[in-house]
Amino acid sequence: MFEVLALYLVVGAIAGVLAGLLGIGGGLVIVPMLVFCMELQNLPNELIMHLALGTSMASIIFTSVSSFMAHHRRGAVEWTVVRRVVAGILVGTFLGTFIAAGLSTGWLKVFFVVFLYYVCYQMLSGKKPKPSRQLPGMAGMFGAGNVIGVVSSLVGIGGGTLSVPFMVWHNVPIHKAIGTSAAIGFPIAVAGTVGYITNGLGVEILPPYSLGYVSLPALVSIAVMSVLTAPLGVRLAHSLPVDKLKRAFAVILFLVGTKMLVSLF
Repeated sequence: MFEVLALYLVVGAIAGVLAGLLGIGGGLVIVPMLVFCMELQNLPNELIMHLALGTSMASIIFTSVSSFMAHHRRGAVEWTVVRRVVAGILVGTFLGTFIAAGLSTGWLKVFFVVFLYYVCYQMLSGKKPKPSRQLPGMAGMFGAGNVIGVVSSLVGIGGGTLSVPFMVWHNVPIHKAIGTSAAIGFPIAVAGTVGYITNGLGVEILPPYSLGYVSLPALVSIAVMSVLTAPLGVRLAHSLPVDKLKRAFAVILFLVGTKMLVSLF
């Protein structure tokens, strides 16, 4: 048990540093590392991705609060956008957990790998969407929230990889898009966590100290360490060549995704 907790603490520490250093969502780091840790524990294969996704979602509750509060203090959160998109986010994320619960670990891995490749392309190409239009009305924002929520719940992230480009496309300044995305990450994490707990409550072969598809030892370890180490990542970001580090990290993500893909065969 102590060895497992030590592994989870390491996961949280690395996730915190990378989140502060590269500005990436914790789920992109936490999910594959949790999969690795859970495979070392010889947990049933059919549970691993569901537990990794649910635990990642729960950890984002804690990291998103500190993040969006910091952005709010700088006036970088467009709360009108949050209010318009939050209904779609809550519905999409919650429904997405039911889709995930009905999929096998294999299909969830495939979906996660495809998403990793998409993020790698974004990081390596350095492409940024050109602002070209205004944000849609309530129906459009509800639909956008649905899509962001469903995808976020299927890959265990806070949604920034999707919501930031969406807002920039619609003429929201980049610093406000990032701050608003951090605020949107909180309802995504809450709805996703509730959904993964709900869907996992009836599962009999869960490991000890699990609440549905959320591993409590992993959650506590990751939440504590990521909050402690994120400031270190922020300090490093001001002294290291972040653009080069992002490209190097994209290569690492590509290798991680490829390893997950190969493990399916």
